[in-house]
Parts: sequence; C-alpha cells; structure tokens
Amino acid sequence: MSRRAVYTGSFDPITLGHLNVMQRAKLVADELIVGLGVNAHKTPLFSVDERAELVERAVRAAGMQHVSVRTFEGLAVRFVRDCGARLIVRGVRSVTDMEAEFTMILANRKLDPEIETVFFMAGDEFSHVSSSLIKQITPLASDEELARFVPKEIIPDLRAKLAG
Repeated sequence: MSRRAVYTGSFDPITLGHLNVMQRAKLVADELIVGLGVNAHKTPLFSVDERAELVERAVRAAGMQHVSVRTFEGLAVRFVRDCGARLIVRGVRSVTDMEAEFTMILANRKLDPEIETVFFMAGDEFSHVSSSLIKQITPLASDEELARFVPKEIIPDLRAKLAG
C-alpha cells in the first residue's frame, strides 16, 4: 500500500528549501501532494495558479516523480483528508517557525485527530531563506546568485513579476 503525505503552504515563490523538504519527504511517504493554499491574510506575489505552475515546473526539473501539485481553499486538514492522506509534511527553519507550527498542530489535532504532522528541519544552507528575502534580493542579485535560493527555472518569472 502506498504511503501518501501532503505538504501544504503558499510557496510564494517556491525555494530550494521547499524542494529539499519535498525530496526528504520520500523518507516517510511514497507519494507527496504539494497543496498550495490560499491564505486570506497574505497578499501573494503570484496567483495560486501561477504558483502551482512554478512548483510543477521546479519539481519536474528536479526529477521528483513522487510529487504532484494541487491547489486548495479552506482548512488544510480537510484538504489532507480529501487527498486520502493522514500525514502532513512541514518544513521549519527556526524556533519561531516551530512556535507557529505548534499552534497549527494543536488546532489540526482537534479538527482531525487521525492526521499527524511530520517536521523536517531546514538544512543550514536553507534556514535563512524566506519568501520575503527572495522578494528583497531578486532585483539586486544576478541569476547565478539567485539560483542559490530558488530553482533556476523560476528566475525569469520572479524577475518579470518584480520588474514593475
């Protein structure tokens, strides 16, 4: 029987840290569904459809056949359940991330006690990478420099979006 997990987030934009979590998720799941959520509290750089296309492009370029991409609105636990999964994968970079994730775990357990969450700590090379950082450095960094933080396949999209 296949083990299925779901990695939810905004992925605005996808980073090498996200790809690292997706690759490492193979340790706990044969199939990983990346769920791009709509967060009413955030103003995204890319639309949810654009983000889905960028994530899809990045995972294909990385050769991750175990990953599929879907979008969703509403509660993450409901999306996980609808996907036929019982495992949420999350990446954390810092203690601050853990505090926020801890709150979500408690809420998710109340909403669906059968769904578990597994955390992957960011590697040293990714612990400082955030969407805010990417948005800040994109106008200033060369493509080579930017490729240290995001998949090279999405750099033209980032530049076009942040150009004006």
